[in-house]
Amino acid sequence: MKWEGHEQSRNVEDRRGAGGLGGGRRVGGRGIGIGAIVVALVAGWIFGINPLTVLGLLSGGETAAPVASQGPARPPPAEDRAAMFASTVLRDTEQVWGQVFQAAGGSYREPRMVLYRGVTPTACGTGQSAMGPFYCPGDQRVYFDLDFFDSLASRMGAPGDFAQAYVIAHEVGHHVQNLMGITGKVDAQRGRVSQAQMNALSVRVELQADCLAGVWAHHSQQGKGWLERGDIEEAMNAAAQIGDDQLQRQSSGAVRPESFTHGSSQQRMTWFKRGLDSGSLAQCNTFDARL
Repeated sequence: MKWEGHEQSRNVEDRRGAGGLGGGRRVGGRGIGIGAIVVALVAGWIFGINPLTVLGLLSGGETAAPVASQGPARPPPAEDRAAMFASTVLRDTEQVWGQVFQAAGGSYREPRMVLYRGVTPTACGTGQSAMGPFYCPGDQRVYFDLDFFDSLASRMGAPGDFAQAYVIAHEVGHHVQNLMGITGKVDAQRGRVSQAQMNALSVRVELQADCLAGVWAHHSQQGKGWLERGDIEEAMNAAAQIGDDQLQRQSSGAVRPESFTHGSSQQRMTWFKRGLDSGSLAQCNTFDARL
């Protein structure tokens, strides 16, 4: 992936040198052109969300989740290649999703990326490296302990810069879901449905984020042409290595589909490829699909 020299995001907050909860021991862990009505209807098909609500979100209206106060971000040091890479990929997601939302007649609210070590405070509770990368809708931030990428390569068998880019784009996909109102609709089901049903909903949420990562990759490549031979295979391999069945097989030797929360390896590869091939948000409706 030819990423050097491209613009970096201004939305990267580096907490790795902070004291308190920002410090601690490192733990290795986790087409453009669609209309606004189409975007609104996709959300409506998924969860019966009022299309006017979605259009309001796309045009910069308030979201259901409160946004934490956004002070000045402290960017990562220039000599930190891992942080520079993450910042570069984040910037490209900002550009791609900004174009997608603009084409839909709205505006894209960019998330922050927080780099941390060990543990860190979030609007969703205390974040921990052992959780792997995650997105918090309460403060609209994606959280990364960059040691995860070492673990992704060495322990999970998914090396390569585009494997890392896929993980970043997946977490940003959760931000897109939040802006569309999907995250809140799913969270509202907690306590109303059984744990098995909640797990099944979680799988559909995660597979949709995989598809959205593919949509980003489609438009990113069209815009920059920065992918090299083997990059797509790196992302597909990463999707396979972090499938629930693969992770369960490695940890216990037993696969329990009823406990899946992210989807099988095959499902994750299939939905990433679907977004990659189509470049269309409308192709990412995992909630009506037969999995």
